[in-house]
Amino acid sequence: MTSSSSTTELTSTTTTGTGARSRPTLTVMTNQSAGSMGSSLARAATTEAAESASLKVGRELTARDAAGQAKPPGAARALLADPAAVTVRDGHPLDSHSGLGLTAFHYALVLAVCGMLYANVISGQVDHALGHTHNDMGPLRLHRPLIRATRVQTLAIGGTVMTGLSLPMGTLVMAGAIGIMGMDAAHLPLLWLYPVCAIAVCGIGALALLAVFGTPGTLVVTLVFIAMAVPTAGATTPIEALPGFYRFLAEFEPLRQITGGLRSILYYDAQADAGLTRGWVMMGAGVAVAPLFGFGVTACTTARTAPHPGRDQAREDRRHCVAETPPLKTDRFSFPPHRVNLAV
Repeated sequence: MTSSSSTTELTSTTTTGTGARSRPTLTVMTNQSAGSMGSSLARAATTEAAESASLKVGRELTARDAAGQAKPPGAARALLADPAAVTVRDGHPLDSHSGLGLTAFHYALVLAVCGMLYANVISGQVDHALGHTHNDMGPLRLHRPLIRATRVQTLAIGGTVMTGLSLPMGTLVMAGAIGIMGMDAAHLPLLWLYPVCAIAVCGIGALALLAVFGTPGTLVVTLVFIAMAVPTAGATTPIEALPGFYRFLAEFEPLRQITGGLRSILYYDAQADAGLTRGWVMMGAGVAVAPLFGFGVTACTTARTAPHPGRDQAREDRRHCVAETPPLKTDRFSFPPHRVNLAV
């Protein structure tokens, strides 16, 4: 809040050209880039605080005036009771095509969804290419010859493909947002590089979860990148207004980090301390932690299920022993394996 005039003018006889006595002004500065709800909450809180401050100053001035000898006229006393006028002004105006400060959030949400969905597609297509699963294309069902590969190898293949596909995906998202939707944007090279890296990090993280959890990994990926990420992004609802559990999740949820970096690029001239540095650091941490987690768990699982000469030989011996056991015969019945025949 800023003061535009002095409260001493209230007790003077100076008037403006229109005959009205000048009045101090408290200006509440809002920030639309914080989101509609966050801006509204901050506006309500600061406006109430400014009005309370004006009334408090008015009580002090009234008490001081009552102790004096001369009594000001009634209009002056009324002005002394509430001396400051409170006005609201946008402290950080945005361009007309900024979606009321929500374009950064929607852009980040598209990037996270692209990484998550393409990770699911890549995981399935890699399994199909290696012959582990079939691929349904309309009425056709295709099945390739089996190529033996460990889960560590399939995760490495998926991560490599994801990294390569993040380049065209980031380009298409940027072209659609700026070229087709007309979103206001600046720093275009940085706005291309940052989303490309964000898609790659989200995709690699989703692939690691799919490799570790298998089929239930799809649900885990949806929870991590959508269900728990949207409330903690800090775009629609301020972080300070969330419960403690969501504030804890907001420290490392990927959508909040991506949104902060995009907000810095789109609204704050790509200033490092406006969220861009935190976005890069958290993406670097994510691209380091996700492969360690994925490769570590899959390597342990592969080592536990790898062929063991002694164990496998004992299993084969038991299988041969069972296969070579002659069927039980009696005078009237014979019981060969898997069927029963009545002797005639």
